[in-house]
Amino acid sequence: MKQRLSISLMLLVFISLIQSVKAQSNDPVMLKVADESITRGEFLKVYQKNNPKGEAMDRQSLEEYLDLYINFRLKVREAKTLGMDTIKTFIDELSSYRKQLTQPYLTNNKATDALIQEAFTRKLSDVRGSHILVKVDRFASAADTLAAWNKIMQIRKRVLKGEDFGKLASTESDDPSAHSRTAEGKTIPGNQGDLGYFTAFDMVYGFENAAYNMKVGDISMPIRTDFGYHLIKLTDKLPAMGKVQIAHIILIFPKNGTLDDSLKVADSANLAYTMLRNGNDFGAVAKKFSDDKSSSDKGGVLPWFGVNRMLPEFIQTINKLKKTGDYSEPFQTSFGWHIVKLNDRKPIGSFDDEKEEIRQKIAKNDRVNISKESFLNLTKGEYGFREDPSSLQEFNSIVTDSIFNASWKVQQADALTKPMFTIGTRTYTQPEFAKYLAAAQRKGAKKDIPAFLNSQYKEFVDDAVMKYADSQLENKYPDFKALMTEYHDGILLFDLTDKKVWTKAVKDTVGLQQFYVKNRNNYMWEQRLDASIITINDPGVVKGLKKMVKKGLSDAQILAAINQDTIQKISIEHKKFLRGENMVVDSLEWKAGTYGPFMTKAGKNTLVVIHRLVQPEPKELHEARGIITADYQNFLEKEWIAELRAKYEVEVKKDIFSSLFEKQ
Repeated sequence: MKQRLSISLMLLVFISLIQSVKAQSNDPVMLKVADESITRGEFLKVYQKNNPKGEAMDRQSLEEYLDLYINFRLKVREAKTLGMDTIKTFIDELSSYRKQLTQPYLTNNKATDALIQEAFTRKLSDVRGSHILVKVDRFASAADTLAAWNKIMQIRKRVLKGEDFGKLASTESDDPSAHSRTAEGKTIPGNQGDLGYFTAFDMVYGFENAAYNMKVGDISMPIRTDFGYHLIKLTDKLPAMGKVQIAHIILIFPKNGTLDDSLKVADSANLAYTMLRNGNDFGAVAKKFSDDKSSSDKGGVLPWFGVNRMLPEFIQTINKLKKTGDYSEPFQTSFGWHIVKLNDRKPIGSFDDEKEEIRQKIAKNDRVNISKESFLNLTKGEYGFREDPSSLQEFNSIVTDSIFNASWKVQQADALTKPMFTIGTRTYTQPEFAKYLAAAQRKGAKKDIPAFLNSQYKEFVDDAVMKYADSQLENKYPDFKALMTEYHDGILLFDLTDKKVWTKAVKDTVGLQQFYVKNRNNYMWEQRLDASIITINDPGVVKGLKKMVKKGLSDAQILAAINQDTIQKISIEHKKFLRGENMVVDSLEWKAGTYGPFMTKAGKNTLVVIHRLVQPEPKELHEARGIITADYQNFLEKEWIAELRAKYEVEVKKDIFSSLFEKQ
């Protein structure tokens, strides 16, 4: 897409159109351009928008503006006459701009603001939770969903009766990380459902929502996400850690080690800690003791991380370190013994500091569905959404498993013709939904047909409601309609002006030459001095140089005679100088002769040879192409405007125009 709207809007800065006011009985038509009528109020609104606030409105400025405004409307009218608003590139470009402009209007800002505030409040705390998962596909049948629900509820009853949550997770959870497993010949202990610490945006929204609304020790009711049903136990809640950078020393338990091996690791950790207490540098101790070779050579320093990127024992220990430079006592995890040092901390910022980042995260997070759903519900209520649920149920016997192989045929639904739902003035039918299903089908795993259809129908409805809301923006928001009109006319104006004036002036070399010939005396040089400035790098050549100048040798001959080897003994600048262009030339008497050599302020020995005084003369086309091209563009535009004024009728109702001053 062409990145040129800013250019066209700049061109329209003094003539952009706002048409948000409908003609009223007390707002008479003041101007007619071709078949377009513009009221006094519309014109005044445009004028006031494009003139500085507080600037007096006088007849002269209004008349000048009216003239420009008429020219603008004529150009837009001509573009429409030529059908430029029906060209695919124009339609695509305007559609692209419209898509960008609609975003703020197609959302529930109140819902989004509430989500931002909620997320910020949650970021102020870190929570630790464990879960037990019973998997169930989001397209699962009602029977499978009920079975999963019953299973998770039975597990919940066992927890409430006193069974250990972690042990139940290790035996009953469908989350593989809860169970011990073997990889690369060693046993990796399961986490028994412990997810460690997390904060806002670290988990899917439904899971996070439940966790942050629990008290430490609570057991949740089953929480449904796309993964299935979760049972959550909240085990801790701390003030937010923010982001930290630490240095660490780790002494890893040996693979298949004995108790004695583990005790030796603990002894080494205590020895490292003693060295730190005795004043040894943390980096040096890390290099000596740490088994993490990727960080030990860097003083044990790890990259910045947040609360969900580290073991729970790390988070708890780091939270006890109050000042930069503090380090911990040795502590144990399933991996071995650790000592950590706090290098730096970035706490959570203020709401104003965090809100834009939160807003961006919401747009990429499943939270965005909350805001979208809220907007869809508001739109349904506003435009009287009505649906017939039975019309969807009829698809259950028509749609087969072939749809999961992308081979379902829309003709299988030919017998279905009923309306399904209505939004505003638009009714959607079963044939339309059938076409939607056929177009959207993809190869994939088989799903429960009714559950799949419910999901597809919701997407179909949501898309239709969103499109209807989009289609009503011009009717609902006068400012949006005005902005779209401005973009529409701005793109047309840019395209046609580029074709008739800007590009034409550059490509029409014959026309430019003819214009130059007729107007060459408008592009005159002032009096100039034809001179050569010779910069001398070797003082030994001065005598010979003067003789060559006296003999009348050309610059090229002098250069060839003196610069015979790779050493540049002199350099020559020969041109026609204007006054004020060169300080050396300005300091001399402007008459033919040789001046110097003398030392300039730049510390160079210089000899100036004045050849002649050049009287004012027209510039050649190549010498002033920029300004001549600009003047040619102005000439083309004036001719074009004259053609448009002759082609289209323009009527100004002078009495109504004059009434603008009577109100002042």
